[in-house]
Amino acid sequence: MARSQSVFVCRACGAEALKWQGQCDHCKAWDSLERLAAAPGASERVEPSPAASLEAANLQAESSSRLPFGLAELDRVFGGGLVPGSVTLLGGEPGIGKSTLLLQVACSLAQQWPILYASGEESVAQIALRAQRLQLSAAQLELVADNALEAILQRCAQRQCALLVIDSIQSMRSTLLEAGAGSAVQLRECTLALVRHAKTRGSAVMIIGHVTKEGSIAGPKLLEHLVDTVLYFTSDAGSRYRMLRATKNRFGPVNELGFFAMSERGLKEVRNPSAILLSRHAQPVPGSVVMVARDGARPLLIEGPGGSQSRSGTASRCPGPRRESALDAAGYSQSPCRAAAGGLRRVRQPGRRHRDR
Repeated sequence: MARSQSVFVCRACGAEALKWQGQCDHCKAWDSLERLAAAPGASERVEPSPAASLEAANLQAESSSRLPFGLAELDRVFGGGLVPGSVTLLGGEPGIGKSTLLLQVACSLAQQWPILYASGEESVAQIALRAQRLQLSAAQLELVADNALEAILQRCAQRQCALLVIDSIQSMRSTLLEAGAGSAVQLRECTLALVRHAKTRGSAVMIIGHVTKEGSIAGPKLLEHLVDTVLYFTSDAGSRYRMLRATKNRFGPVNELGFFAMSERGLKEVRNPSAILLSRHAQPVPGSVVMVARDGARPLLIEGPGGSQSRSGTASRCPGPRRESALDAAGYSQSPCRAAAGGLRRVRQPGRRHRDR
């Protein structure tokens, strides 16, 4: 029987240490090391991985085709569809629509291939109610409410699923570790197990990840290095429009944007994003400027105010220089911010006369 060996793992970055210390040497976080007992060699693989020549790998890559999502905006972000054997990490604020998007994707792909949707946060009945509200149905979609990762991977291998959806990675745990779900060790080991499953079985994996108050995915930064694609779901407060951006993509473009609109039946793609960025008026409004901005491979039309500055009764195309100090009417010096705040800026509109006061 293998002797248990204790290591101390940082909750912030996932770094390991042989003994406890008050501060982590890697991320400099205080009181973040927790004890973890693991049997050495319990998760080591004895059999070597199969090798192949470059020519054989090229033929295998040409034979495997991407899986279309059925949403043109999502295909644009991924670079043409989902690559078999890839691992995708999706992050976003709570309630923004991460589970809704992946449930729609699972139902769309389940029309042709077997799909497994594993949730550690919702029951099967709750997922079915959400699918009924969105009017989604798929005969080859199987729902699992479990957080034991080994059992989920075994079920996915038995069915030979084309896609495995994990909702969410913070709720999953490995039975080989004593740490609780959501810890840095569990996040790292569960992600590594999902990556090994995807590369060996050829099944694509899509993972939902929670974000912190800073907007980054909760857990060590190592998670984003392990996966193939990292997506962020963003939206303005109170808006029904969503933006999906790829910050990392090994099989497609980076920083590509996809636009969606939240409706009663789920997320709908926005084919013409410029229509939501321009204000619609019956007549042209003076003082507004329409500019062309390029984000990714798509040009966008954006409307904004056009302004100028009036100084001493003369019109100028450029704003005046900012000085380090200024004098008020009484001759006392005042701060630059206060002097700048006292300046008068107005938007010049044709047909109106302006004068200084």
